[in-house]
Amino acid sequence: MINNLTVTADLINDEVKFSAISRDNNNVFINAIQPLGEADGYTPLELFLMSLATCSGMTLVLLLRKMNKNVSGLNVSASGERKETLPKYFKSIHLKFELTSNDVHADDIEKVIKNMEEYSCPIWNMVKNNVDISSEYKIN
Repeated sequence: MINNLTVTADLINDEVKFSAISRDNNNVFINAIQPLGEADGYTPLELFLMSLATCSGMTLVLLLRKMNKNVSGLNVSASGERKETLPKYFKSIHLKFELTSNDVHADDIEKVIKNMEEYSCPIWNMVKNNVDISSEYKIN
């Protein structure tokens, strides 16, 4: 496992558009919404929500599979409510997990979500004491 991660971000226009990259992956474009930017890229907070959604989703799948549960699909959505004053960071985030499985039960997913919140999802753990994070799930 890699303990040190590095990304680079370069300003690529006369406003606030950046191109960012890590390792040998494709570039990601980050920009502000108008009037500050052109809105032709993800905002930093959108990328943060994507990181939380995918980190919690990966953790959910890995922990359920470790319990020998079948996971054939997962959709994770994350929505955040921002403060109205500067700095406009998230005051609350809601995660919704829609899982497709033929053998996962409510108590299984509740146990895993509690585990993720307490220690196994690094993104969730970094912000849980600063942002109110709630979650819900549906099993198909």
